[in-house]
Amino acid sequence: MTENDVLQRGKPAYKRVLLKLSGEALMGSSPFGISLDAIENIAEEIVEGHELGVEIALVIGGGNIFRGVSIASKGMERASADYMGMLATVINALALQDAIEKKGLATRVLSAITMREVAEPYIRRRALRHLEKGRLVIFAAGTGNPYFSTDTAAALRAMEIGAEILLKATKVDGVYDGDPMKDKNARKFEKVTYSTILERHLGVMDSTAISLARDNRLPIVVFNLFQKRNIRKVLCGEQIGTRVEGD
Repeated sequence: MTENDVLQRGKPAYKRVLLKLSGEALMGSSPFGISLDAIENIAEEIVEGHELGVEIALVIGGGNIFRGVSIASKGMERASADYMGMLATVINALALQDAIEKKGLATRVLSAITMREVAEPYIRRRALRHLEKGRLVIFAAGTGNPYFSTDTAAALRAMEIGAEILLKATKVDGVYDGDPMKDKNARKFEKVTYSTILERHLGVMDSTAISLARDNRLPIVVFNLFQKRNIRKVLCGEQIGTRVEGD
């Protein structure tokens, strides 16, 4: 039996999930902006996962277009820089919505910053109704507040919609005790606690997001977005990446 047969017959391990994507995931091999090839591949993976019957909500970053923290460190006022970063996430959300809907999946973008011409305002009950009707929901503009990252927005939205797990899609295949890009001896964790991440500054997500997940017992799986069919695999409960949970 091939891997394809196994995945086709697989049953989802979750009913509702929150998938966090970085803005950089949309760049592909480009140094900036959005790669149509990259976004096409990501959309295909997401739609394939949704076909399992899982209710999927997304939070996407904006670092491929504008990174507020970096610009603020160079002299721009932090709140202004963060608001600009939030607008970048809306651009990414609209691009991803277009790619996903071209594959036949109904999608709604809900923005924490009101811009009715391009997105619905974020209302928790509205988001829940969309998910219950089988639509994929993309949360844009972070939390709508400066000084909070899209990682924190992902943890917050996951709890607001009652997601069973937060899926953090990255360019590496899990959480390591060092930087695997620089240290060939870095060791990967199959499971790790919130406390260990905070104490050792492992950089999976920012400390606010990790603390929020820990306080509300929200498990996190960190996995490689760019390995084919990984979204489907993690939705089926396969042991890939690293699971972050309580002690």
